[in-house]
Amino acid sequence: MAFDRITTATTDAERFARLRLARTERVGPVNFANLMRRFGNAITALHALPAVIGRSGGKFTAAPEAKVHEELNRGEAIGARLLMAGDRDYPSLLAQIDAAPPVLWSLGPGLPVKRRAAAIVGARNASGAGQTMAQNLARDLSEAGFTIVSGLARGIDTRAHAVALKSGTVAVLGGGVDDIYPPENAELYRAIAEQGLILSESPVGYTAQARDFPRRNRIISGLSLATIVVEAELRSGSLITARLAAEQNREVFAVPGSPLDPRARGCNDLLRQGAHICENGEDVIRALDTHIGFEAPASRFSHDGSTSGDIELEIAKAAKALLQLVSPVPIGRDELIRLSGFPAFVALCALSELEIAGRIDSVPGGGYVRA
Repeated sequence: MAFDRITTATTDAERFARLRLARTERVGPVNFANLMRRFGNAITALHALPAVIGRSGGKFTAAPEAKVHEELNRGEAIGARLLMAGDRDYPSLLAQIDAAPPVLWSLGPGLPVKRRAAAIVGARNASGAGQTMAQNLARDLSEAGFTIVSGLARGIDTRAHAVALKSGTVAVLGGGVDDIYPPENAELYRAIAEQGLILSESPVGYTAQARDFPRRNRIISGLSLATIVVEAELRSGSLITARLAAEQNREVFAVPGSPLDPRARGCNDLLRQGAHICENGEDVIRALDTHIGFEAPASRFSHDGSTSGDIELEIAKAAKALLQLVSPVPIGRDELIRLSGFPAFVALCALSELEIAGRIDSVPGGGYVRA
């Protein structure tokens, strides 16, 4: 669920509660957004959830307060800043995507990421030609006023960040904002922390695992109007970023390459699937000229204000009906909502309740199975 309609947390108590809710097991970004729309604020949600989850056959245990305090202290110690959905400085494009991160840690003096941003991603074992292409694209787009977004990985990411350093670059990490990876990029990391912006949804002090990089990739594409893939093999993480960009209704560009080079096969495949061809920065600028005023479509599942007692009864009924519809075979969210016969907002609240209770599990692509 998108966060473009979540209100600002105006008190320290609410900010603490939001971070605690975001760090609670089985909540996740989608369930967090549903809970905020259902209860209006995190304090109310944390108070209500033990009883709500109990009626669905589960037990709710919020993230320990001591652990949340520890995370805040670590962030303060390194000079990092906590951004929350609804904050004025929370990136506006990112707020509009499905599964937007409820919280982001930021490090560095860079300005908040506005709409005019482009992601440049590609192979870690990039060729010399690929690195030159990344360098030229970063230079041309920077000169045109774009913030360059990437993931601080070896190869293409490194070249794009280095060239865009003076004009504005954002590095999105899989670990915490203090997790420098790869180690050889330590100097570049420090330069971005001094001149640009480092972002992460992971807790400060957390070391990235392999599973964290797809989560990181959705933020790279979500921050950007366009994602440009310079080199990528067919099973590259850069293709995951491109797919996520397309799902987020953003533009996808690919640099064509020789079919004899495995690093070009991913880009050539993207072109066959309808990505824009990218031979220079002008290709990107020209295609985006009509998208500078881009607005993501309003969520079909929006709801403002906390729920009433009548709606809570409906959610309880929906949870029972939906549990009967979910089986060991994955079924899509939209299909479940349609089959349940309940309004979308009610059904989504019920699905979140069942997932947090451990009765169902979400699967890639927006579906659910029996836990």
